[in-house]
Amino acid sequence: MTLRFLLAACAAALSLSLPAAAADDANPDKPKLTARPATSLSPGLTLTTLDENAAFERSQAAIGQPVGNFALLDRDGKPVEMSRFKGKPLLVNFIYTACFQVCPTTTRNLQKAIDETVSVMGADRFNIVTIGFNQPFDSPQAMKDFAKRYGLDLPNWEFLSPAPAIVGDVTQNFGFSYVATPAGFDHLNQVTLVDADGRIVRQVYGEKFTPKDLAEPLKLLIANSAIPAEASTVKELMERVRILCSVYDPVSGRYRTNYSVYMMVAGFLTFVGFTIYLSINMWRNRRREDPPVA
Repeated sequence: MTLRFLLAACAAALSLSLPAAAADDANPDKPKLTARPATSLSPGLTLTTLDENAAFERSQAAIGQPVGNFALLDRDGKPVEMSRFKGKPLLVNFIYTACFQVCPTTTRNLQKAIDETVSVMGADRFNIVTIGFNQPFDSPQAMKDFAKRYGLDLPNWEFLSPAPAIVGDVTQNFGFSYVATPAGFDHLNQVTLVDADGRIVRQVYGEKFTPKDLAEPLKLLIANSAIPAEASTVKELMERVRILCSVYDPVSGRYRTNYSVYMMVAGFLTFVGFTIYLSINMWRNRRREDPPVA
């Protein structure tokens, strides 16, 4: 009875101590509007977070705006002007190369979503641009390594690095919001659709993309057809947001695994093992003390 009680108490303690994000992890298909690292702050530090409603409004306000003729560097360090992509539809997303969770997942899912379009329409009918916003860490070499590491090798896909001085202008132009904090980056998971005239026509949010999200509007742009307006509201999108767990080191510019969950589980298992050990010893001692029945 004692052992059962202790085990039940341990299970209850674990269920109370595990972070709420674990419940979200049970639903891997849940889309994410924003990427947000878990908080791991030193005493006295205040975490600045991204205002999701304001970020969404800024993102939507970029629709209808022309893309500025910014000059960025490609993976070989050569300048590329954004005007080069005029004449064909364009998809644009933002990443930071040190990320090992959200950005690789989102970018690979972007590739999966447009693979069919490439096979049907041809890679020469549209372009894709991925921009590294975490400067100076997202250098041309870092962008090249990122693309190679995750197998992002479509012929119409460029990975570009803006100069640190123009990162703010570039992200503002596309309606992309991010906040650098002592604990990490809060940022939108966003893919921007640009028409052949170089004008932003839609923002798509989340990590996973369906043909309805990207392939269908892209085909309309390739065919020079108008894209119907979206009816999604910020409230509907916010209901699909899920918090992520990674910790950012602003000194090194890299993300590291948040080991707090693993330590919690290890502590729980140690506690259970110790409890079982004590229970067995108590049971043995009691048997020694009880006189044998005649």
